[in-house]
Amino acid sequence: MSVWFVTGASKGFGEHIVREALSRGDQVVATARRPETVTETFPDAGDSLAVAALDVTVEAQAQAAVDLALHRFGRIDVLVNNAGRGLLGAVEEASDAEVRAVFDTNVFGLLAVTRAVLPVMRRQGSGRVFNLSSVGGIAVGQGWGVYGGTKYAVEGLSEAMRQELAPLGVQVTIVEPGVFRTDFLDDSSLHTVAAEIEQYRQTAGSTREYAVTNNHRQQGDPVKLAEVIADVAAADHQPVRLQLGADCVARVSQRLDAIRAELDEWRPVAESTAFEQTPAS
Repeated sequence: MSVWFVTGASKGFGEHIVREALSRGDQVVATARRPETVTETFPDAGDSLAVAALDVTVEAQAQAAVDLALHRFGRIDVLVNNAGRGLLGAVEEASDAEVRAVFDTNVFGLLAVTRAVLPVMRRQGSGRVFNLSSVGGIAVGQGWGVYGGTKYAVEGLSEAMRQELAPLGVQVTIVEPGVFRTDFLDDSSLHTVAAEIEQYRQTAGSTREYAVTNNHRQQGDPVKLAEVIADVAAADHQPVRLQLGADCVARVSQRLDAIRAELDEWRPVAESTAFEQTPAS
């Protein structure tokens, strides 16, 4: 039996991951800004579920939620950093306040929760961490620059954490979902920049239209995503990156091909920047 700690558990991926963990007989600490929504969603969970109020941008709440987990279950085996916030718009269109709000949740919030949980895992000498990134964390598109920027940050932090924590018995995986049928494109999760610039109508503007017309039509099944994460959490070895969704696999493949092609094209220029070798006398 494992003890899970899941952020953003009131809906979307978080809700499905909580449900899957409970169905497998595990114990879960489910956190959300409005904890009553989690309680209403899982009325029959009994003693296997502990619910905590957590705005990930408030570090004291993260520590209080971890303290609750230890009081109820005595350990934390799996951390799922799922809480997130989206922003849609061209990079130039985004105000300082809009950008900071997304980074506060997706990056600094993730770090606050991670700092609260990792001492527990280090003492245990074991643990699993799943940091929710996105296909946009490796293949960002127009209109998603700020959101993708937060996920690029998550990717970098997670890669370093994986190397730092591996000798201590803790594994870290970056989860890169493609498009899944959740409420992410609703205005409760995805915010749109307040100021729109006409010249970006064909780029970021078209992405805004896509978000409206494709909401709740995405091909990815979040139930299956939760099943995969639970399977990986129970496996002996976790991957560095877990790409989920055929669309994600296709976009990542295209991105890697493009990087390789450009690297080869500019290789002579890159390699020309070394100091000239002085002939031996």
